[in-house]
Amino acid sequence: MAEPATDTILVLNGPNLNMLGTREPEKYGHATLADVEALCRETAATFGLKADCRQSNREGELIDFIHEAHARKMKGIIVNAGGYSHTSIALHDALLAVQIPTVEVHVTNIHARESFRHHSYTARAAFASLCGFGIEGYRLAIQGLAAKVGIKPKA
Repeated sequence: MAEPATDTILVLNGPNLNMLGTREPEKYGHATLADVEALCRETAATFGLKADCRQSNREGELIDFIHEAHARKMKGIIVNAGGYSHTSIALHDALLAVQIPTVEVHVTNIHARESFRHHSYTARAAFASLCGFGIEGYRLAIQGLAAKVGIKPKA
């Protein structure tokens, strides 16, 4: 049995997000995935939470991480499924199956980009979706998730 992590949120990043900082900086900026993870850990800590940050380019591994969050009773999920947001019914189904409060994040405004990016399966499994705020969207997502589950910032 997995060790419970009721004071933890899963921050899940999908394909190509390991390339942040070098991939199309005119769209995604110069912040790296390490910068995103540090921001998430810092923000989660203000609520007395831990951020378990994971990234994978493989859909099945992302689903396994979601299932692990359920088994460990994690408090919530922040997900940027990258391109899988627009294609993966399996990720949608995994998020619905675990019934963990979820916020979807995208670094860019997906609605101002190519039409195939306008639809998100993962957004349909989340209680909120943020896009276009750059990496600050992760901070906003954690703040919103904390509010949703009734956790206030620690003094």
